[in-house]
Amino acid sequence: MAASPGSNTQGGTPGTPRVLRAMNDRAALELLSAHGPLTRTRLGELTGLSKPTASQLLTRLESVGLVRTTGNVTGRPGPNAQLYEIDPAAAHVAALAVDQEGITAAVADITGQVVGEHRVTAPATDASVTNRTGELVAEAVDGALAAAGLGRDDLHSTVIGTPGALDPRTGTLRYAPHLPGWQSRTLRDDLAEVLHTPIVIENDVNLAAIAEQHHGTAQDFDDFALVWADEGVGAAIVLHGTLLRGATGGAGEIGYMPLPGAPLARGGPDAAARPDGGGGFQKLVGSPAVVELARDHGIDAPTATKALAAALRTPGPGDEVLTELARRLATGLASVVAVVDPELVVLSGEVAQAGGDRLRQLVEDEMTGLALPRPQLRISEIEGDPILIGALRTAVADARQTVFDTARFDA
Repeated sequence: MAASPGSNTQGGTPGTPRVLRAMNDRAALELLSAHGPLTRTRLGELTGLSKPTASQLLTRLESVGLVRTTGNVTGRPGPNAQLYEIDPAAAHVAALAVDQEGITAAVADITGQVVGEHRVTAPATDASVTNRTGELVAEAVDGALAAAGLGRDDLHSTVIGTPGALDPRTGTLRYAPHLPGWQSRTLRDDLAEVLHTPIVIENDVNLAAIAEQHHGTAQDFDDFALVWADEGVGAAIVLHGTLLRGATGGAGEIGYMPLPGAPLARGGPDAAARPDGGGGFQKLVGSPAVVELARDHGIDAPTATKALAAALRTPGPGDEVLTELARRLATGLASVVAVVDPELVVLSGEVAQAGGDRLRQLVEDEMTGLALPRPQLRISEIEGDPILIGALRTAVADARQTVFDTARFDA
């Protein structure tokens, strides 16, 4: 709805024409982002603005490069109505997903459309990558920009998803000792200097949850937990629609959670290079644990995905693998549910995807009868890399906060 004029007439203060105009501009831009191309009349209906005011608004936004015309509405009585949409070139953002094998980068325009991607292989176990973090990030981003026909000057901001979390008090990446080269206190500033954009470093599982929240199975839920079972194990907790981060950014690091049957995760040189820290929940349900569990039952496969695929088609031993894995997952989930009481638990990552609905049902059966709340349990249905999708969503949302603020043109 359009903003109403106030009595204050001082420029730049609440109620003034400048501020109200900027508020109406932002409302229109958000509607165009959400609904796609709209006519002037339809935009006026959605905002509550008169036709003349809506026309002036669109002319103004077109003149500063935020909207553009994109054809006409045809097939109805009367003159064809002009359609308006967000100009994709208004800004571009970069998103990166970092894992133990390398870095994937994607570049998207302000509408969220991906226009370029690039993958840089850089195994964390290779000592030569330790001091090349900035170089590797730049290589990944430059590759994605080149695929899009863009350069670094076209970037507005960058979001990077990594295991662990950036501690807001110290600026260091915690819970990711297996990513050498990413532990510097000045990492964010160093990368900002390389790419010449603001940098956000976010936990990868948190970004997967953002993808689920806006594009996946959690779209209709304000309270949910995403449990990620892959090479490493973690969780993201969303309460009242907001991510729970914790005092040091480490909320949801359930991979280190002590559980029966798993050694305690402790520090020290031996644990520093391992994503499981040497113990905890991820020693039971992470990808390496699944490969080991399958091997114990006579199913020899190099990856968790292949091990679970074999288990699903192997009566007897395969059933035993799936049942034991479900029991382990249910034990860890019970701790999360007892503390957080989410309405929904989403299972994601390599293990969950490979186990599919058969594994989900077995986990649900294991949790039946426990003296706990009973959340819905679903497998992620996100297509593509949920970490990269969440990073793109975050980067685009952050960019819009600035780009859609038309008050900056009056400064």
